[in-house]
Amino acid sequence: MTDIINANPTILNASDLPTRQSQSRKKQSSAAHIADRISRLPPSRTLLYDPFAGAAGEDSAYDSGTDDDNEDEGTAEDIDEQEIYDLISTISDPEHPLSLGELAVINLPHIHVTHGTPTPENPTPMSHVLVEITPTINHCSLATVIGLGVRVRLEQALPPRFRIDVKIREGTHQSTDQVNKQLNDKERVAAACENDTLMGVLSNMLATCK
Repeated sequence: MTDIINANPTILNASDLPTRQSQSRKKQSSAAHIADRISRLPPSRTLLYDPFAGAAGEDSAYDSGTDDDNEDEGTAEDIDEQEIYDLISTISDPEHPLSLGELAVINLPHIHVTHGTPTPENPTPMSHVLVEITPTINHCSLATVIGLGVRVRLEQALPPRFRIDVKIREGTHQSTDQVNKQLNDKERVAAACENDTLMGVLSNMLATCK
């Protein structure tokens, strides 16, 4: 059990967040509503600090691409930064009853999508998505859990032709290099996702995604 790591984060109004979704699907929140949600947060809770602790560097069943997924690659999709933002901004924070968008952990300017140039030989070239997350405090021990949630969400939602990188923004965390290495090591990510406790945490985080 542990106290809340950041009891007073900066909170954005959900109705002000950038989105391509219809207004009816946006969360309706106000300062009073947010305050009420925080007041209902338990004073302490069990948190998973390092999802990669003890993760063996071995093959795992976790894999973003399958043979069935390849059927979707025939048609290139115009996926841009706004669509990526809409996919991940509604992920719930593992500590607060708020989304990563509301906490400004996920921000539209910090998402970058690069598409390869189609050719007759390769009409659906690889595309690259880079998401830079901003922890609410520079010693946040949940940064790896948050980053892993973002990666899993994108692995599930995007065609396998997308290469995904999730990183901590430079200068926003005291262990940026270490966390980034963990989040983009495929074997460690695969092994971490075999942990039932961690997958329960991630399931709760992703349950709010549209």
